[in-house]
Amino acid sequence: MDVTADNSAQSKKIDDIDILRIMKMIPHRYPILMIDRVIDVTLGEGATGVKNVTINEPFFQGHFPSRPVMPGVLIIEAMAQTSAVLVVATLGPDAEGKLVYFMTVDEARFRRPVTPGDTIHIHVTKQRQRANVWKFKGEAKVNGVLVAEAVYSAMILDEK
Repeated sequence: MDVTADNSAQSKKIDDIDILRIMKMIPHRYPILMIDRVIDVTLGEGATGVKNVTINEPFFQGHFPSRPVMPGVLIIEAMAQTSAVLVVATLGPDAEGKLVYFMTVDEARFRRPVTPGDTIHIHVTKQRQRANVWKFKGEAKVNGVLVAEAVYSAMILDEK
């Protein structure tokens, strides 16, 4: 994990968080861990999650066998997990392993199907934070084309 200070904005940036670090930061595991990497992190502001979609995903067995399409709710889950990594990175090591629960999902739109072989770039931006409640806007893109978007809020809780 490479952390550098951006003197112009006084915000810390992290270039790359790999899967092993993600698994230390959030409690999700296969088959529900929906991101492979998080890049372009600006602490307290935004980040980009990366999901490589493969035919081996368990949901493709039933959604749909003759025309595999990634369920939209799992794209929203990938947005939430990217946001959770951003929250933990922002709050620091004491936040690792804490649970982040959805509170609301608004303005969800699904524009195009996501299929095996696609790489989704999940751009999340913090809209606001009050105490342990965070609100985000997420956009999922494949090859630069918007495939899904949503506004959602979540609460981080310590249940260790």
